[in-house]
Amino acid sequence: QTVPEELQNGGGFGYVVAFRPLGTVSWMQTVVASPDAARYVFRNESLPPFSPYEVKVGVYNNKGEGSFSPVTVVYSAEEEPTRAPTTVLARSLSASDVEVSWAPPWDNQHKGRIQGYEVRCWRHDEKEENAKRIRTMGNQTSTRVSNLRGNALYHLAVRAYNTAGTGPSSAAVNVTTKKPRESCQTSPCQVFVQIFQAQPFYFIFFVRFFPVLYRWNRQSSTSVIETNKTSVELSLPFEEDYIIEIKPFSDGGDGSSSEQIRIPKISNAYARGSGSSTSSACTLSALSTIMISLTARSSL
Repeated sequence: QTVPEELQNGGGFGYVVAFRPLGTVSWMQTVVASPDAARYVFRNESLPPFSPYEVKVGVYNNKGEGSFSPVTVVYSAEEEPTRAPTTVLARSLSASDVEVSWAPPWDNQHKGRIQGYEVRCWRHDEKEENAKRIRTMGNQTSTRVSNLRGNALYHLAVRAYNTAGTGPSSAAVNVTTKKPRESCQTSPCQVFVQIFQAQPFYFIFFVRFFPVLYRWNRQSSTSVIETNKTSVELSLPFEEDYIIEIKPFSDGGDGSSSEQIRIPKISNAYARGSGSSTSSACTLSALSTIMISLTARSSL
C-alpha cells in the first residue's frame, strides 16, 4: 500500500523493493521512484513457476532512507496443474442429484497451489463441451451436482484449477440417476349410478329411498350410501374391482335387490396418457325392478 502524502515528510519520495529467493542470504534491490506506485514486477525467464521469495519494501525521500516493512513471502507466477485428480467416484442420490468425490493429484505442488476443482457433468446424449460445470474451493474433494434428468446416464470428470488455469481432466466416470417418483396424482374414479324404474311409473312414488351398497371385491365389509333420488355418484379408487347393488326401500320395508354389478378396475394408463379426461360407459340391467347405468370417469 502506498504511503499517504502527509506521512512522506519531504520531496523526492519513493520506494525501495528488496527481494531474495527463500533460503538465500543476499538481497536484490530496486528503486521505484513514484510515490503513487503500488506494484513492481521482476521479470526473469529462468525463474521456475511458483518459486518462493522473501520480500520487503522500504521508503526514501530527499533526506534519506526510512525503515523497511516486515518481510513477507510471495510466489512467482504459477502454472496450471499438470496432473489430474485420481479415484473419481460418483453415486446417484435421487432422480435429480448425484454426488461425486475424488482424490487430489499426485506430485503437483512444484508447479503451483491447487485453489479448487472443477467438476464437469454431461448427459450421455450430449456433447462434452456443453457439460455443466461446478467449481469447488480449497481442499474440498466432493460435491453434489443437481438439477439433472431422472433415469438418465451421465458422465462426470474432475480437474484441478488455480490462478493460471485448469489442469488435465480425470477419466470420466458414469452414473445413472434414479427413476423419478410418479408425479401424477390421480383422482378417484367417479362412478355415476342412475336408477331407472322397470315397473309402472307410479311405483316410484312409493319408494322412500334407494340404499346403494358397494364394496371392494376382496372385502367382506360393505359401504352404504342412501339417496332419495334416482342417481348417485360414487368416488372409487383406481385399479380395484368393486361390487355394487341397489335395492329400493319403502314404508313396507326393503325391496328386492338388484343383481350384483361388478365395476372392473380402471387402469392408471388412462390418467398417464394425454392428461385429459377419459370416460367409459356401460348399461347393466338388474334382476328385478331397477336398471343401473354406470359411467366411469377418470381425470388428472
